[in-house]
Amino acid sequence: MIRGLWDREMVALLLVCAILPVAVTWLLTNGWPAATRLLLCALCIGAWQLVWMLARAQPPSTAALITAIAVAILAPENLGLLPLLLGVSFGIVFAELAFGGWGRNILNPATVALAFLGFGFPAFPWPEVPIQLGWAAIPAVLIAVVFGIARIRMVLGAVLIFALTIYVFPDVSTIWPAVLVVFALLVMDPVASASTPPGAWVNGALYAGLVVLFHATMDAATPAQIAVSAALLVSLAVPLVDEIAVALWVYGRRRKLG
Repeated sequence: MIRGLWDREMVALLLVCAILPVAVTWLLTNGWPAATRLLLCALCIGAWQLVWMLARAQPPSTAALITAIAVAILAPENLGLLPLLLGVSFGIVFAELAFGGWGRNILNPATVALAFLGFGFPAFPWPEVPIQLGWAAIPAVLIAVVFGIARIRMVLGAVLIFALTIYVFPDVSTIWPAVLVVFALLVMDPVASASTPPGAWVNGALYAGLVVLFHATMDAATPAQIAVSAALLVSLAVPLVDEIAVALWVYGRRRKLG
């Protein structure tokens, strides 16, 4: 959508508003160190957007705030300035700007940045996601659903699978804050998530299923690491899921119409 109210920047702005409860709760919990980290991430992304604007006439996007918030909250702790900026730069350049900016990318840039930091600097611990952040993620998801940014089918698919696994494996319930925060910050990105109705169901269910699988098999991993890993694999699988859904729909229409 190019003209009218519902353009790319309006969607990005509404997504920023949706995740504000998580960001504000995190800032109030962690104080000035958290604010400094968020500012560094935002300045780094802003600098790269300025470079792309001057070099390729590519306009900056409000979605930079979403990436900055997600990386600042979920990135491994005690990284230092250079590794943090390197990870943010890798994510924003190779997962967003190189594709033409937010709205044209395939993977969420924050997910790519966090995966880069996790693989590149494995000695640094992932943050513990406090329970208050998990509670703050609930209104974030609900706001996104009300605005039409997050797909209700994706939310229901994730909730259904996670609830069923909690019934079978009660210890999975201990990681719900990290799972919900990552869902709000990374998985429900309208650009990187599924765009078809069947794909949305699979998107949410696959995320919850991978979280449970990783929790059962990755003994040394923290909840944040588990959730980010699941978000990365889901984002890689979503284009194929949508392709299959479209192919099945076309096949069904051809059989029906002859």
